[in-house]
Amino acid sequence: MSKRRRNWHLWIGFLLCLLAIPSYLAVFAKFPVTRDVPWATFLIFAAGLLLLTSGVRRAFGQLQEYRGKIAGPILVVLGLAAAGFFCFGVFYGAKQIPKSAAAPRVGQKAPDFTLTDTANRQVSLASLLTEPLTNLQTPPKGVLLVFYRGYC
Repeated sequence: MSKRRRNWHLWIGFLLCLLAIPSYLAVFAKFPVTRDVPWATFLIFAAGLLLLTSGVRRAFGQLQEYRGKIAGPILVVLGLAAAGFFCFGVFYGAKQIPKSAAAPRVGQKAPDFTLTDTANRQVSLASLLTEPLTNLQTPPKGVLLVFYRGYC
């Protein structure tokens, strides 16, 4: 009887599932393109879960050749739990952040403010409401304000 080989698919897949959350917090949460929709972390989880599935199929499909019949299902459950925990945090937990008490409500008049535009000119809310735009003869009747919470 030959010695059984280690089932590296299981262990690499589990390692990817474990590293997905810290990699999101350490790297991907810094950039809006991967923070708002954590697609890169989802890809890491998908690769890890695919490797875990492949490892379990190897362990039970080739009984004499590969190890992992006990560790395989345990690692799959732990990998799924890590992915589920991350998805819970992204899709449910992030929505539970309390609203700012000082933010204007929908339909409420915003206080006047002055910001720098892309051409380094000072632009105030009052000037946006009174001056006509470049191609229009009449001033706009409203301004749409979009707030990005937590951006630098």
